[in-house]
Amino acid sequence: MARAAFSEERFPARVAFGASGGPERRVEIVRLSTGFEHRNQRTAHAVRRYDAGSGVKSLADLAEVVAFFEARRGRLVGFRFRDPLDWHSAAFGQPVTAFDQMIGSGDGVTTRFPLIKRYGADEAAYERPIEKPVAGSLKVGLAWQERQSGFALDTLSGAIVFESPPGEGVPITAGFSYDVPVRFDIDHLAVNVSAFEAGEIPTIPLIEIRP
Repeated sequence: MARAAFSEERFPARVAFGASGGPERRVEIVRLSTGFEHRNQRTAHAVRRYDAGSGVKSLADLAEVVAFFEARRGRLVGFRFRDPLDWHSAAFGQPVTAFDQMIGSGDGVTTRFPLIKRYGADEAAYERPIEKPVAGSLKVGLAWQERQSGFALDTLSGAIVFESPPGEGVPITAGFSYDVPVRFDIDHLAVNVSAFEAGEIPTIPLIEIRP
């Protein structure tokens, strides 16, 4: 089956900044007769949901969202969305560096390393795949030394591609910015033009997808 269409265009940043939402985890909980619980996660990765309706502040914002919705054919075509709280590899409030995330270690053969962001520490940490990094944002470290060349960023699938394979056991680290791949989760965009130079779209639901 062919993949659904995806546009590399980003949802209007001014509107996205006022959006609400975040990750959704689906966990099945079965309470046993002993009083204990059995908990099981239905999916390995969270699904992020957003509502960008609160980000529309003017008629210009409203018109831009309507045009973007039409260009994406509603729910048909996915696109990039900048999460206003979680959009780069560094800890909140810290600058991006080449040592933010441990991506892997060299084996002398592999040249392609998928990007991840780690939440938590030790064995309990959650590793989130980063599939839509931002062009020009990548910083790379090899053996704890920042490198300026010898690699490229695959912005379509989210991976570092080295010109030559890193040596056996060489730690590979990276810093980067990224977007969330989403689509509209609505077929009808309900526009309300309440007054001159004022308007709103009460709800603009977006849902994360696998591009």
